Amino acid sequence: MYPGRWAKLFPDKPAVIDAATGQVRTYGELNDRSNRLAQLMWQRGLRRGDHVSLFMENNLAFFDVVWAAFRSGLYLTTVNRYLTAEEAAYIVDNSESQVLVASRALAESAADIPAHAPNCHTWLMADGAVAGFEDLDEALATQRAEPLAEEPAGAFMLYSSGTTGRPKGIFRPLPEGSIDDDTGVATGLQQALWGFDENAVYLSPAPLYHSAPIGFCQAVQALGATVVMLRRFDPVQSLQAIEDYKVTHSQWVPTMFTRMLKLPEADRSGFDLSSHTVAIHAAAPCPPAVKRQMFDWWGPIIYEYYGGTEMNGFTHCGPDEWLAHPGTVGRSLLGVIHVCDEDGNELPNGEPGIVYFELPAMPFEYLKDPEKTKDAQHPKHANWSALGDVGYVDDEGYLYLTDRATFMIISGGVNIYPQEIEHALVMHPKVADAAVIGVPNEEMGEEVKAVVQLLPDVERGPALEAELIAYAREHLAHYKCPKSVDFRDELPRLPTGKLYKRLLKDEYWGRTGSRIV
Repeated sequence: MYPGRWAKLFPDKPAVIDAATGQVRTYGELNDRSNRLAQLMWQRGLRRGDHVSLFMENNLAFFDVVWAAFRSGLYLTTVNRYLTAEEAAYIVDNSESQVLVASRALAESAADIPAHAPNCHTWLMADGAVAGFEDLDEALATQRAEPLAEEPAGAFMLYSSGTTGRPKGIFRPLPEGSIDDDTGVATGLQQALWGFDENAVYLSPAPLYHSAPIGFCQAVQALGATVVMLRRFDPVQSLQAIEDYKVTHSQWVPTMFTRMLKLPEADRSGFDLSSHTVAIHAAAPCPPAVKRQMFDWWGPIIYEYYGGTEMNGFTHCGPDEWLAHPGTVGRSLLGVIHVCDEDGNELPNGEPGIVYFELPAMPFEYLKDPEKTKDAQHPKHANWSALGDVGYVDDEGYLYLTDRATFMIISGGVNIYPQEIEHALVMHPKVADAAVIGVPNEEMGEEVKAVVQLLPDVERGPALEAELIAYAREHLAHYKCPKSVDFRDELPRLPTGKLYKRLLKDEYWGRTGSRIV
């Protein structure tokens, strides 16, 4: 199912609405524009299995490119819009993309990409072009708004966020069959777990370059439903969009919940949220206290899942399950969970270790990086793979994540998981965001440090540092509590909800060369 079908049934129905402007891309328009771009890419020599990159802010044209690639049997790579030209060019070049579609809003960075991506030969720009790029609308006007003679199904080939090095392309075989046959995994999950259908109105408040937002939006359009797109997350605008567009389904990350909860009561009350029946969250475990407050506010409509872009495993947790098992990210729906120590030995229930998923075969590889692919595999079982998360399973099979393996703090031989401390600190009424890292300690090896972003107009200083340490001691065992607190205007967190803690850790350990990619 894809826009070609829906354009015949309801050509004037919105496929996507820009909540900032009210501008609409109908299914008829989406079908015509994606057809024209598919024709253009065929004319430029792209065939099934070739690659296209997309470097764009949240923009209606984003979806034209997605469906042009998907109806042409191409791999589509969405590039983080916050990257520098050199960083973006690495992904365009590494993926061997032959076409890049950018936007005028990112022209300053986009203009320098061609010099670093020799495999790419077609450079298109939406909303007006700069030197070196063709105007997307003018290029589309030269093509027929008709489907290609054959429309094999395409797929995403997305890159990891690169928090510990260069981003890695996550490569899987293309689907078999045509775009009209392929419903996709995400569409199936939406229908089975959350009741999506063609009448759904889905709010997407996150950046589209990230795997979950664009994967969900593409799947929503495969069902013939409507996407409501925010340009960027804003807590009040999100609530207003739910009311204005009668949103039925939405997807969030925990930091969005925190920001909405910390709005003044006058700013978050008074919205009509009665249409909103399913709120899904992922990307990072949600502090249990935050999630309880969201249940109190929105009711039992909050669902959670855990899985990576690699799709090597997937857990899910409904509202009643979470309330009975607070803190869980659910039970596995894809892959058998194994929790292992650093040597690969399985651990008993309740004991934390590296989380592996077992599938019949390794479902992905990292493009041109066999060493990274091997690193993700279990030392003894090639079909068990991990994303680098630490967690444990209870006796009922529910998974609980404690942290990333790379950020565990070892102080005096004791393992300390920063996530638990961050979850406690973010509940303080003066704290907007918190990161906890291990910093050097001559005696203990590492000690716990908190780096905190405060709410506006909160005065930082030694008194508040002491207050936060005391607050942590009220809620956590003393050995877990920060020995010191530093304050920052903003933590290095992208709109995807991912915290680039490596930047902070490298700073305190005196390492150089880290960057957000």
